[in-house]
Amino acid sequence: MFIGYARTSTREQVAGFEAQLSELKQVGCEKVFQEQVSAVSLGKRGELESALDFVRGGDTLIVTKIDRLARSLPHLLQIIERLDKKGVALRILSMQIDTSTPNGKLMLSIMGAIAEFERTLMLERQLDGIAAAKQAGKYKGRQPTAKRKADKVLELAAQKLTRQEIAEQTGMGIASVYRILSAAKRAAA
Repeated sequence: MFIGYARTSTREQVAGFEAQLSELKQVGCEKVFQEQVSAVSLGKRGELESALDFVRGGDTLIVTKIDRLARSLPHLLQIIERLDKKGVALRILSMQIDTSTPNGKLMLSIMGAIAEFERTLMLERQLDGIAAAKQAGKYKGRQPTAKRKADKVLELAAQKLTRQEIAEQTGMGIASVYRILSAAKRAAA
């Protein structure tokens, strides 16, 4: 059975997402797992996990591009190992790689290493750009979102909501809620 996996980093990437779905259907995927979540959020890629749990021996997991599946070589190798243990092949359409063959496995390892190398270079260039912007006084950095929501957190706490409910309503992490409430408590003392 051919099982597809499609992913975009954001919901705004509609055209790229639809193109992936179309391509996966064209190659005969009977089931396609799909999500719109950043690859960096590895712990939050539920549909990828569902796809990896769903596949069985003899199946082939198909993705359109390697970066739709994994962002790092270690993560890619972890996925491949998991598929290998189940007797599942991996096909990457853009690279014409199929791990059901020895050549496909070799090429995938090489391409994964190159993709990780390119990502590392891109991150280094990004850091260089940030350093130059800071030196020029143009870089302001990430705005602290928790501080901007402190008044709302205190308002919800006064309404006797639990910390978890406050975190959910404000879209913050629970640790940030605890920090804001602790700081307010210290300031009041």
